[in-house]
Amino acid sequence: MLKQLLESYHCVSLEQMGKVKLLNRVDTKFVTTQDGLCRLLEMAAKDYSIQEIEGHKVMPYTTLYFDTPGHDMYAEHQRGRKNRQKIRVRRYENSGVSFFEVKRKNNKGRTDKKRIEIPVRTPDPEDYHEFLARYSRYADSDLTPHLSNEFRRITLVNRAMTERLTIDLDLRFHNEQTGLDADMDSLVVIEVKRDGLTHSPVLAMLNQLRIHSSGFSKYCIGMTLTDPQLKSNRFKERVRYVTRLIHGRA
Repeated sequence: MLKQLLESYHCVSLEQMGKVKLLNRVDTKFVTTQDGLCRLLEMAAKDYSIQEIEGHKVMPYTTLYFDTPGHDMYAEHQRGRKNRQKIRVRRYENSGVSFFEVKRKNNKGRTDKKRIEIPVRTPDPEDYHEFLARYSRYADSDLTPHLSNEFRRITLVNRAMTERLTIDLDLRFHNEQTGLDADMDSLVVIEVKRDGLTHSPVLAMLNQLRIHSSGFSKYCIGMTLTDPQLKSNRFKERVRYVTRLIHGRA
C-alpha cells in the first residue's frame, strides 16, 4: 500500500529540493505507525510533492553520532538544556556521499546545521579540527563514536517550496560502546521543517489524524535503548509511549 501511495505523488528532483535547504529552521517532530503514515499520505497528495532520485522515492540513510567519554551531549538533552549540540556523520547510502555535521538547537527552538562533505564513512574528528573549532564547543580530541543508526527516508515538499517533511521508517540502532542493538521497525518518525511560522498544510492533517507533536531524538532514544547504565529519566516515558504506540495501546 505504501508503494502505491508514493506512486500517486508528483515528483521533484534533488536539484529542485535544493531550493528548500532550511539549514536554519524550526523542527516539529511527530511519531506514528505505518498505518498512520498511510492515512497521512492519502490526505497530503494534493499539497505535497515527493523527492525522487534516480527512480528512488525511499532512500536509505545511516548516521554515526559522536560524543565525549562522559556522554556530555546526551547528558545536556537529559537535563533539558535548550542550547545543545549533536555531532554526527550522515551518509546517503544511494549516492555514497557522507557529511560531517554539527547540529545546534537554541533556546528559541531553532535548529542550525553546519556540515562538510567527507571522503570516509567513519572520520577521525582530529582531521576536522578547524571545522569543529569554528562550529562546536567540543574538542575534537574528546570525541569518539557512540551510536550508529540506519533508517529509510521519504522526503516531501509543499507546493510553495517553503517547507520540507521528512518521514523516517525502519529505525535500527547499534551502540558503538556497549555493542548492543535495538530496532523500532514499526515506528514512523515525521519531522516538519520550516522557516519560522511558514504556513504548513500538513499540521492540520496531523491534528485531524490525532498524530500529535512529540519530541523524539534518534540519538537519545537509541542511547537509552542500548546503554542500560545511562541515566534516562527524561526519555523513559517517551520509550514507553512509543512501545504502546507500536503495539496499538497508545
